[in-house]
Parts: sequence; C-alpha cells; structure tokens
Amino acid sequence: MIVDFHSHTTQSDGSLTPQALADYMGDREVEVFSISDHDTLSAYGDFRPPPGARIVTGIEINTTWRDNEVHLLGYALPLDEASPLSAMLERNRIERRARVARMVTQLQAGGYAISLDGVLREAVGSKSLGRPHVAKALVRMGAASDVEAAFRLLLRRGKPGYVPSSHVTPLEAIERITECGGTAVLAHPGRLKDRSIIDALARSGLHGLEVFYPQHDADDVRFFEEKAKEHHLVMTAGSDFHDIRYHAHGVGMEVEREAIAPFLERVGAA
Repeated sequence: MIVDFHSHTTQSDGSLTPQALADYMGDREVEVFSISDHDTLSAYGDFRPPPGARIVTGIEINTTWRDNEVHLLGYALPLDEASPLSAMLERNRIERRARVARMVTQLQAGGYAISLDGVLREAVGSKSLGRPHVAKALVRMGAASDVEAAFRLLLRRGKPGYVPSSHVTPLEAIERITECGGTAVLAHPGRLKDRSIIDALARSGLHGLEVFYPQHDADDVRFFEEKAKEHHLVMTAGSDFHDIRYHAHGVGMEVEREAIAPFLERVGAA
C-alpha cells in the first residue's frame, strides 16, 4: 500500500500549502497520510482530504538530547489548543525564532547582507520559523545557489550561520504525546549520530520507529526492523517531503501492509 506519515507544508518549512499537499497526496494515490509540520498542528482544518484517503493527525517535534537533534513524530493527537502539548510547542517556537535571529546576526557579522525581515518574508504563513527560511533568504539574495548549498556552505556546524538548537528533550515530547493519548515515533533514526538513543527512548515510552524512509538503505531498514522487534515498537513510513525541488521522490512510500498494520491499528486507521 502507499502511505506517507511524514510531510511538511507552508505552516512550517514546506513549499506547498496544506491543500496543495493534500491534493498531491491524492495525485500520487496515497491511501493514508499525515501532515507533520514542525511544532505545529495548524495545517489541520486548512485542507480537504482527497476522496477515499484516510488522515492521521500528525506533528514533528524538534528536540535535542545527547548532542543530537532528535525529531519525534506524534500521531492521532487532539487539535485542542488546551492539550498537554500546547505549552511545550510554544516554547519550541519561541526558541526557533531566537535561534534564527542569532543566525542572522552571525551571518551579518560574517559580511552577508541578510536581515531578519528578509527571513520572515520567506516564512509568510508559517507558524514555525526555521533554518530553511534562512536558507531561502540567502538564495534570494544571491549568497547561495540553492537551499542545499546554503546549508552546506553557511548553516551547518562550523559555518558562519550555524547556531546549535536547544529545543525540548525527546523525553518530554514522548511524555506530552502520551498524555494526549497519541503515538510517539522516532523520525528518520538513520540520521542520528548515536543510535543507542533508540534503546534509551524505547525504555522511556517511545511507541514506534520511522523504519521506511527515503534515505534509509536496505541495511538501515533491516537494522531498524530488528530494533522495532526488539523493543516492541510499531513501524511507520514517511517521505519527509518539503519541496519537489529538493525531494525529487515526491510524496508516498510503498510498503507492505503487514509491516505497518500495528501502527494503523494503534492510530485507528486500519
């Protein structure tokens, strides 16, 4: 079956509106999907799903722990503004804006004529400011040829615009997601510098692993399948789509229904 439980819109750092992304899911015949914007659920209520498609509410929560950026996906979450997630997400959004302001200041000190207003223009409509908006501002002013070049040359560790993140911890994110009755899944575990984090989070209430991901090779998939089995975690699949210019694979991941059936059952989408 074709599913996609990891994608982004203009509500965070994607290039498509929620409706355009939902339409794209329909064009690709995605049967079940989530929009998982960074630190916001605001896409929900802003799109009509394609005929026949099933929706699982989702979010990607940026966290930091053990010198790693650890991203948690939360599923089947309430859209109530008074949920246990709300205060934590607001803290993350405040930290995001402060981090972007520091990036701009450092880039200015390095001789780049970038401004915070210029970054904010790239983030019009977004509820969650981030590095991709800085990258787009750098591209627009001619300081980089594309977003990937902006990250590689200016925004990664050791570069003039790099500022480490200081988000909430994954332990807190798992706790808040669980309090809401949701399902907490570790996003793209292949991007972790320290894979022992999987074991630690599994002991701390993690519910699932994003096993099927475009950048996971066959060895990665086998490794994460074994980890999921070892810790009794559900498995998910997601494209992490942001922009067709940088995600040529588009949306949708084709997986065996049996592989993700426990997840679908857990979130009421079986």
